Amino acid sequence: MQKISKNDITGVILAGGQARRMEGQDKGLVLLNNKPMIEYVIDTINPQVGSLLINANRNHDIYGAYGFDIVSDELSGYCGPLAGMASSLNKAKTTYMLTTPCDSPFIPKDLVKRLITSLEEEDADISVAHNGERMQPVFCLMKKDLLSSMTEFLNQGERKIDKWFNQHNLAIADFSDIPETFDNLNTLEDIQAVENNL
Repeated sequence: MQKISKNDITGVILAGGQARRMEGQDKGLVLLNNKPMIEYVIDTINPQVGSLLINANRNHDIYGAYGFDIVSDELSGYCGPLAGMASSLNKAKTTYMLTTPCDSPFIPKDLVKRLITSLEEEDADISVAHNGERMQPVFCLMKKDLLSSMTEFLNQGERKIDKWFNQHNLAIADFSDIPETFDNLNTLEDIQAVENNL
């Protein structure tokens, strides 16, 4: 298997959800210590990939100001992260795509390196992070050529990422040494708790 470099990877920040638990606010734009959460993700992910996209279904003008292409879900009705992944995979021009959510500001600086290592060692189609307790399905690295499989899955009305993963050769990347880096901030209370601890 050919060695994967960062220039082979398009990073995608998934910011297309409804954020019902965040009182409907756009999670990527909610402030954490006076800085939108998505900025923490951009700062950490952008140096790890060759190019970056933002998957968003609203506030395109605000997200666009960061200088990256914006991709909306091609399926209407907020169909979940897999819909965002499919639309972004369709837009990506590289052999691989990395996804991360917009509401996890503590992403490790070696996320991509570890996912690459796992993918290469297993000669897999997809590499997904595992925090020692459970899989973190939106933190994953996948091959671009999985687009047709993902599109077919969605067109059948399916939405569950894990179920789609199970159709492919899946590698698990062990992040049990830093499980807290996958904490996502779903509510305003979560953000307040983090700010109080900083």
